[in-house]
Amino acid sequence: MKRVDVSYVLLFDEVNEKILMVKNTGPIGSYYTLPGGAVEPGETLQQAAVREVKEETGLDVEVNGIQSVMEAFFEVKGHHAIFFVFKGEVIGGEIEITLPEEIEEVVWMDVQEAEKYLNLPEGVKGFPIMTAPYSYHGRVKHTLSQRSNGK
Repeated sequence: MKRVDVSYVLLFDEVNEKILMVKNTGPIGSYYTLPGGAVEPGETLQQAAVREVKEETGLDVEVNGIQSVMEAFFEVKGHHAIFFVFKGEVIGGEIEITLPEEIEEVVWMDVQEAEKYLNLPEGVKGFPIMTAPYSYHGRVKHTLSQRSNGK
């Protein structure tokens, strides 16, 4: 199976208790998800998350930690997908559908409604949202065995 990394961003409006959701359209029909998508070659998880939100919603975001990591096997496509969900914050832009062939709607949805569409593990449902740190350590030019041998 081919591994596919997918970065999503959880944007939570604490004042109104709403989550930003996008309604995707495609061959299997319409469905709601968090904004996000596949990581492109040479792109970090964080870069993919920020880019995907901009492409799908028109919003500029900053991500600040991993909210959850999930995985699934898509046997029909032959994919092993790893889903990385970052917690994010809107820092600019305006909601705009720039990919109408992929996105039908961008909506701030009530938490209880949004949770119906999100496959979050039981331990992370509800709020406040907990996160784990995420960091990118650059491109490594040695193997672990070279490093342990002092090279």
